Amino acid sequence: MTLRIGPYEFNSRLLLGTGKFPDFSIQRQAVDVSETEILTFAVRRMNIFSPEQPNFLEQLDLKNYKLLPNTAGASTAEEAVRIARLSKASGLCDMIKVEVIADPRTLLPDPIETLEATKILVNEGFIVLPYINDDPIMARKLQEAGAHAIMPGASPIGSGQGILNPLNISIIIEEAKVPVIVDAGIGSPADAAIAMELGAEGVLLNSAVAHADDPV
Repeated sequence: MTLRIGPYEFNSRLLLGTGKFPDFSIQRQAVDVSETEILTFAVRRMNIFSPEQPNFLEQLDLKNYKLLPNTAGASTAEEAVRIARLSKASGLCDMIKVEVIADPRTLLPDPIETLEATKILVNEGFIVLPYINDDPIMARKLQEAGAHAIMPGASPIGSGQGILNPLNISIIIEEAKVPVIVDAGIGSPADAAIAMELGAEGVLLNSAVAHADDPV
């Protein structure tokens, strides 16, 4: 079976973040061998409007990937919407991962602002994938708002602690009418396997790969 997000279909169930790698060369090699079809990146950290500045996207054959810009750095719905609009204006993609962080220490998402941003961006025609806590009620509300996939965190971003609350993740998956992609905190292949065993349709990795002894 393929992974279907909005109008798009993918064979790979792995979404790969492009940050935190030691350098562009290792980043590119890791992307190549991962066989992922979806790459996510923080719009704020990319020089998408400055061709004279280094840009990771220039190192890739973009025909092989679907880009999933994210709104990392946003702390309000307004900021997330502005970042999403900048991304779309650059012509990169109509997909957006909504990431609105409430706490800079834990990097946990703000559910209220995430829901508000999702409503606005869905109405503007984006394919919206919100990053949320493992909260089944919020997952339901985001689906009702038109989210095209739900991305619950396994544990805090970059923590590598794996799935701390498998029961909640299971409930989200059981009730979901859109794909559930487990995001954040996946620290090992075993964690990714557990997510898939719970019924997730995909996983998003970044730190587990970028910070590995050998990312490639």
